[in-house]
Amino acid sequence: MKLTILTDNIAGGRFLAEHGLSYLIEIDDEKILFDTGRSDVFLQNAKRLGIDIQNEVHTVVLSHGHWDHGNGLSYLSGKTLVTHPAAFSKRYRKTDKSYPGLEPESEELSKRYAIHTSENPVQITSNLWYLGEIPRVNDFEAQTTPYMLDNGEDDFIFDDSALVAVVGDEIVVVSGCAHSGICNICEYAKTITGITKIKCVIGGFHLKDQGWQTQKTLDYFIENRIENLLPSHCTELPAKALFRQNFEFPEVKTGMCFGF
Repeated sequence: MKLTILTDNIAGGRFLAEHGLSYLIEIDDEKILFDTGRSDVFLQNAKRLGIDIQNEVHTVVLSHGHWDHGNGLSYLSGKTLVTHPAAFSKRYRKTDKSYPGLEPESEELSKRYAIHTSENPVQITSNLWYLGEIPRVNDFEAQTTPYMLDNGEDDFIFDDSALVAVVGDEIVVVSGCAHSGICNICEYAKTITGITKIKCVIGGFHLKDQGWQTQKTLDYFIENRIENLLPSHCTELPAKALFRQNFEFPEVKTGMCFGF
């Protein structure tokens, strides 16, 4: 398995960056695009890497319906799009009523993509799964939300999902933003694959500080003897600093490639 960082918050070398996330995953002789960031940065960086996304990728997986993960969908067409049915929800920030949802409407996207929505796991290739809706089983993640739906109800972003890849007798967990909780995601990935050994967790962990949730997350990673961490995107510096007390990892930057 090979994973290439096409979009992330930190620029690497000659590559562009933005507040967003897009990964190219190569597994089972297929190329899968996981999220598209907020603009065409993922395409520009792919071109600099000699990757032709439009012609080489046939399946796009959207982790959840937020602008910084899915607005780049407007720059592609003719592909299968796999996501949760709630990804197209109208949602707002409670603080200022600003709109963090997808800008391209579902009607527009349905003209550009063959959309496959599912709350259940979807097998993308022989060794890669989209997890669907993540069960929220612990008492320290996804307990509150700064978002609301257009009807005024709390929006806990139930569409937030992730990918899990089987690599030998281990798994690699790939998260977009982990609004559902990165530990909840890891537990569900183990359930779906039947494999308990986690080789790596990569992506956004949605942790900002060194508070209780971040400490509980670190405890989980240690208890599960996770080999590698690659936190990025919405994992802020204080949380990364806490993780570095027990794990060594590079700063994830655009243009980087990781092999598993």
